[in-house]
Amino acid sequence: MSAYQVRLTIAASEDLERLYTFIVNRDDADVGLAERALAAIAAGFSTLETSPFTCRKVSRSPFLRELIIPFGASGYVALFEIEGGDMVTILAVRHQREDDYH
Repeated sequence: MSAYQVRLTIAASEDLERLYTFIVNRDDADVGLAERALAAIAAGFSTLETSPFTCRKVSRSPFLRELIIPFGASGYVALFEIEGGDMVTILAVRHQREDDYH
């Protein structure tokens, strides 16, 4: 089994900050909920270290995929690219109820 290194683009890091801020602002500064959401996302990212090809394809390219991350009644979606045999790059993260990536 290959081990993949997982990294985030600047845009994906900004997405995580945006999602965190949204929860805090929406739920009366519920920092605990925001922290649990980020922990769920991080746990999802960790699955990419061993099995990124199990996620659904986004296009005809077998290397551009989406990871579904359950959380509460819905969850999050991470767009990522498999680069070579040892690197996964998270390109963007969004809530499942958002229309598209930012």
